[in-house]
Amino acid sequence: MSSPQAATARSGSGPLDSFFKISQRGSTLGREVRGGLVTFFTMAYIVVLNPLIIGTVKDGTGQFVGGGTDPVAAIAKIAVATALVAGVVTILMGVFANFPLALATGLGLNAFVAFSIATKMTWADAMGLVVLEGLIILVLVLTGFRKAVFEAVPLQLKIAISVGIGLFIAFIGVVDAGFVRRPAALGGPPVELGVGGNLRGWPVLVFVVGLILIVTLYARKVKGAILIGILAATVLSILIESIANIGARTDKNPGGWGLSVPKLPDQWFTKPNLDTVGEFNLFGSFDKIGVVSALLLIFTLMLADFFDTMGTMTAIGAEAGLNDADGIPPNSQRILVVDSLAAAAGGAASVSSNTSYIESASGVGEGARTGLASVVTGICFLISMVVAPLVTLVPYEAATPALILVGFLMMTQVKGIDFDDIEVAFPAFLTIILMPFTYSISAGIGAGFVSYVILKTVRGKGRQVHPLMWVVAALFVLYFAIGPLSDWLT
Repeated sequence: MSSPQAATARSGSGPLDSFFKISQRGSTLGREVRGGLVTFFTMAYIVVLNPLIIGTVKDGTGQFVGGGTDPVAAIAKIAVATALVAGVVTILMGVFANFPLALATGLGLNAFVAFSIATKMTWADAMGLVVLEGLIILVLVLTGFRKAVFEAVPLQLKIAISVGIGLFIAFIGVVDAGFVRRPAALGGPPVELGVGGNLRGWPVLVFVVGLILIVTLYARKVKGAILIGILAATVLSILIESIANIGARTDKNPGGWGLSVPKLPDQWFTKPNLDTVGEFNLFGSFDKIGVVSALLLIFTLMLADFFDTMGTMTAIGAEAGLNDADGIPPNSQRILVVDSLAAAAGGAASVSSNTSYIESASGVGEGARTGLASVVTGICFLISMVVAPLVTLVPYEAATPALILVGFLMMTQVKGIDFDDIEVAFPAFLTIILMPFTYSISAGIGAGFVSYVILKTVRGKGRQVHPLMWVVAALFVLYFAIGPLSDWLT
């Protein structure tokens, strides 16, 4: 009987293994392909959701993205451009950084761009700010500042970031699946189970069945457990929708499907429209709202993007077992370069800043350990530009069970934190809980960093804090005060 190591060695021969170091990282070609597919299916919702967020908002001149007054046309253009940029930058991450991390338009950032920036100027001006933000971060990376900040963070806080992100993506999973929701009535709890405290609708049942299937297969060490679970739940969703005609989730139909309705389309292929690519004005916003206001907006975008990616790559590297003794993933400088370029590319294509996706952890949970998985994910995004069903057949309820399992796996790292030491335990605690509570990775990281510096100082150990941690803590104080500061300056 051959050993697992021998099997890995046999599967690792060839140029792909040599370039991506597949066998060296203990993976196989099959795992990388499955991991890339899982990551795509878990985050493909962005091709549908991003157009719905930024494609329906008018800019300061009353026009939609790409110009014109037709939101339907804007949505179609944004969907294609979203898939294009995500595909290109994710492939770049795989080839240049050899890391299993996928990128796409950042949720939260896109809403901020649409509702807080574009409404004050033209879409081209707003996207110019996004391009500037990406270029500034790229300069910080190339000068070594961004990596230096990352290396200055204590190891236990890096662990806390991974754990917090695990809870965050698990929370995303139960919310997107409709398992946990915001109550319709005022005066109640901030969230509740299902609708009115009760689970309702066939889609929630699909989520539960998918979760049980994925966890069961994973516990039995079945190869492709997460991918099998997503595909099986998707088939079940299509069957249920074809029989029951449930429709989309709305206020009047709380038991409907989240985001997309799983049904076979009348048209399988679409002709991509790339009119939004290149529609940005680099410095137009400075004339529209003034230099100070423009700089504040760039700072807000930059700080959120800066630390979201640091947290995400730390968590992915830890889950994949790729981080070194200091909690730093391999090729971290290259990862940060690609992420910075992705931010600028998103603005250049008028789809908002692109950033690293924590959903990549689902592919790592499937076994991905190299950039080949990212290449597979990127190719899927490019295919989705013309094959619409790839992103509309998989509803939230079929994809989100993967996030629950991955959240659990990331949570197991919490044992690496010394909770007997208040100086690191309390900052770690804030980092972990505030990510899901505020729906923001940056908010959790910021609270953890600021409290860490404060506790070290009040206990007379301020000199033990790395100088860059002082700088970052001060920047986060400014970040948290950006709202009142903006109101005061404007």
